[in-house]
Amino acid sequence: MKFLDHLEEWLIAFMMGAATLLIFVAVVHRYAAGLPIPGVQDFLLKIDLTWAQELCIYMFVWMAKFGAAYGVRTGIHVGVDVMINRLPPRLHKTYVLFGLLAGAVFTGIVGTLGATFVWEIGHTDSVSPDLEMPKWIVYLCIPVGSYLMCFRFLQVAWSFARTGELPHHDVAHVEGIGEAEDLKPYPIPDNLHPADLPAGGRK
Repeated sequence: MKFLDHLEEWLIAFMMGAATLLIFVAVVHRYAAGLPIPGVQDFLLKIDLTWAQELCIYMFVWMAKFGAAYGVRTGIHVGVDVMINRLPPRLHKTYVLFGLLAGAVFTGIVGTLGATFVWEIGHTDSVSPDLEMPKWIVYLCIPVGSYLMCFRFLQVAWSFARTGELPHHDVAHVEGIGEAEDLKPYPIPDNLHPADLPAGGRK
């Protein structure tokens, strides 16, 4: 599962970064090509970036599907659980498991319908307008993302049934802050003479 977790995070980070960089380059190219600079303007006008917007849209859609699965795994999806948390422990566990399994069933159905649609469109010559990419590749994010989300729901449900704990995301936690606090050097006692320190200085 560690490999799948890391792959999920790498794909989200890569697509987010690549889409942002591509949008930045496309915007700079569009404005720079309008400047009457001899030689430079002609060179920029020969570069065709009309496909950039379409590719960015596809990357953000794929990123959103993987991000939804990541949200289930880490517990960052918004949920209203005030009433459920006030239930007795047995009823609370039943309702939480029902909600997780209902999410798995729903995403499994969406994934199956998406796979059927991809299979049908894969037997056509339909392509995207600018990239001329086969449409089945574009819509493949629906079954892949939905099945991954379904798997995450089942994974969380299994873990909750065994341990009674749900993944919880601490919004106040900043990555790296706790580690930086642990690396702070110990204070030097006031009665310690500088000559007693190691030759390399304070450790």
